Amino acid sequence: MPGELASRLQPIVAEAVTAAGFDLDSFEVQQAGRRQLVKVVVDADDGVGLDEVAEVSRKVSAVLDENDHVLASAYTLEVTSPGLDRPLTQARHWRRARFRLVKITPADGTAFIGRVGHAGASAARVLEGGKLRDVRYADVAKAVVEIEFKQPPAEDLKLLEDDASGIIAAETEKGSK
Repeated sequence: MPGELASRLQPIVAEAVTAAGFDLDSFEVQQAGRRQLVKVVVDADDGVGLDEVAEVSRKVSAVLDENDHVLASAYTLEVTSPGLDRPLTQARHWRRARFRLVKITPADGTAFIGRVGHAGASAARVLEGGKLRDVRYADVAKAVVEIEFKQPPAEDLKLLEDDASGIIAAETEKGSK
């Protein structure tokens, strides 16, 4: 029942989250005793702060109340942003991880750690061991952000920034032909 309920509520919740200016990262409904637990994870390019989570929570709560006939029971709403341990599974996740260290486990090969640069629709440019390489999302079994306790090396950031400018120019040229 929660799976069916989630599939009916997801478009309603997604519309409210999008209208608030955020992306619906994940959505699920679980049975919690006599109540439904509605879990909503939202994200944005610039991250999500506590005030923004509260704003989205109010908007989602309002649309759930308007559609209480779908829920047909009491519910608890949990709205949050994704944690650092969230796997990078979509292009937007990679884009939002720009300049961050990421542990990448290829579908075939050995895991490595690299700093994310430009992230396109199907691949990201990663700086690993002083060398740039393209990582196709389809070739990644798992990728998660690594926590850093110090500032990244300025030369790494400059290299990635300069590289991104070249990639963007090349993509623009390709698109205009």
